[in-house]
Amino acid sequence: MTEAAQSRQQQTSDETVRTPLAKPSPTRRGGGDPGVRGRTTIADGVVEKIAGLAARDVVGVHAMGGGLSRTLGAVRDRVPGGTKSSVTRGVKAEVGEVQTALDLEIVVEYGVSISDVARAVRENVVTAVERMTGLEVVEVNIAVSDVKLPDEEEEEPETRIQ
Repeated sequence: MTEAAQSRQQQTSDETVRTPLAKPSPTRRGGGDPGVRGRTTIADGVVEKIAGLAARDVVGVHAMGGGLSRTLGAVRDRVPGGTKSSVTRGVKAEVGEVQTALDLEIVVEYGVSISDVARAVRENVVTAVERMTGLEVVEVNIAVSDVKLPDEEEEEPETRIQ
């Protein structure tokens, strides 16, 4: 019997009331939205890379890390199989389940306002980390370890091929 016929029978007969049968809904296993099943973990190094790149994008940031870490990093970058990337130099992240805290060590260019550079670094880092990871950035601590003077030579000279 079609739905229209069932409806007509329902209207004409006081004794027999029939309603259309509902289609069974597909059985969902696990319940809820599939996109939220399970857990996502983000390694400290992932957040450090994002923060390092975001900090370097700010005008007035000359380099990341202190003098010794930059020197050791330059050597480590040239050694095959070096472990830590220059992108994460000067960045330390502590990542929890929903929040993260960051410590950055930067070298600023001479003549720029350190407070303005620090504010811009914080804004850029928080925006990038929260957008890419979904973690809440609770703090970004910035240590200015040096000022790059205009007449100073670069500590990491270019590699010359002879």
